[in-house]
Amino acid sequence: MTKRIAFLTAAEGVEAVELTDPWDAVTGAGHTAELLSPEAGEVQLFNHLDRAETRTVDGTVGDAQVADYDALVLPGGVANPDALRTDAAAVAFVKAFVESGKPVAAICHAPWTLIEAGVVDGRRITSWPSLATDLRNAGAEWVDDEVVTDANLITSRNPDDLPAFSKALLDALS
Repeated sequence: MTKRIAFLTAAEGVEAVELTDPWDAVTGAGHTAELLSPEAGEVQLFNHLDRAETRTVDGTVGDAQVADYDALVLPGGVANPDALRTDAAAVAFVKAFVESGKPVAAICHAPWTLIEAGVVDGRRITSWPSLATDLRNAGAEWVDDEVVTDANLITSRNPDDLPAFSKALLDALS
């Protein structure tokens, strides 16, 4: 059965491979991927600090409904989740998605948005190492593992973990 997967990013600062690799895994498995962002238009991807390609936004997060999607992917990059966590509609969407019980996959710095949504307390999570203190302060158990699945939350540390991250996402969709 084809599933519909939302990828939520800010307009800038998205680590390209953290969007494109899971996107390719999802679409390669026959599912539909849709790019959501706080604003319509395009999203600027980056290879670390260098501009990469742009991607066209399919819909705005303020108009999106959790019921319309089977999973949510939160790519990283430093600036991307930092911007998302200041957007009320994005934070509300992430919170509602986690509370729905549907899979939510966040990589690298993306758990900052999970912290802002108030959904990490009591959860086992991994991330880019610099988020460890932030996650612990928000009540999470931070671990340094390639991929961590805790109920409906799937997290990974960095682009090196993308194969395991994408596999865990696909496993959650099956």
